[in-house]
Amino acid sequence: MAKSRRARNANSDDATPLAEAVAPAVEAAAQADHMSLLSQGPGAAAFFDVDNTVMQGASLYFIARGLAARDFFTTGDIARFAWQQAHFRIRGETDKTISDAQEAALSFIAGKRLIDVVHLAEEIYDERIADRIWPGARALTNLHLDAGQPVWLVTATPVELAEIIAKRLGLTGALGTIAVTADGVYTGRLQQFLHGEAKAVAVQELAEREGLDLAKCTAYSDSINDLPMLEVVGRAVAVNPEPALADYARQHGWPVYDFRTTRRALRIALPAAAVTGAAVGALYAGLLVRRRRRRSLAERALDELDRLRR
Repeated sequence: MAKSRRARNANSDDATPLAEAVAPAVEAAAQADHMSLLSQGPGAAAFFDVDNTVMQGASLYFIARGLAARDFFTTGDIARFAWQQAHFRIRGETDKTISDAQEAALSFIAGKRLIDVVHLAEEIYDERIADRIWPGARALTNLHLDAGQPVWLVTATPVELAEIIAKRLGLTGALGTIAVTADGVYTGRLQQFLHGEAKAVAVQELAEREGLDLAKCTAYSDSINDLPMLEVVGRAVAVNPEPALADYARQHGWPVYDFRTTRRALRIALPAAAVTGAAVGALYAGLLVRRRRRRSLAERALDELDRLRR
């Protein structure tokens, strides 16, 4: 496999024993796919969801923990988040309630400077997220990069964090949820919520801008919520799929990769929509509290939310 075309980043994580065991296996299983990728020609690209697809767990969850440990939020914020979280659970999970929950969560960063949040997110990525990137997912992204294809992350995660992950992994770029800023300061309002159908629209718009041929493109996800994106491209792949997507993939003959062990598969995967909605509070919000001598209240609250979702 030619390595010259693969984008590298000085901060990308080195191979670990797990990577050495898993990544080659994925690459070996994908050799036939690699040949077809090489023959796609101009206009081919790959689109990857992030949470539970490229990485284990929810990216914002770990950013939240890092922000909580840095006293980024006040103790009053946690009380407001608790009310928002309860309200979300009572109303149930729909695109509207998820969007409402995310916008409510974003209110907690109103008045914070974009540059400060990005700087902290870069630090927290290195501390808490880098080791959670699935080696098999790295192998898949490299498969496309080696074929000379652009690789984009497409995620409901805030675009600032998505771009950090893409940069660290040496990928082309990222599409994500956009929070409104004014003069470099977060307003607490949502401009674009990238979830469900919106992902497909964003991919189509990107394809038009970049001159991509979607019939030659590949999309990867773990969630049935990403079905619109998976079906807008010529080739869909399920990665660590939740049951609904696993069933759909089997019915339609899609490739399926599962980088989880059998015992931990169900415990590791957090539903993408839940993470983007209710958990978003545990992201830009819940994690909020002051650090204590042992563990912060925010970190204990996040652990409890994680336990309840399993």
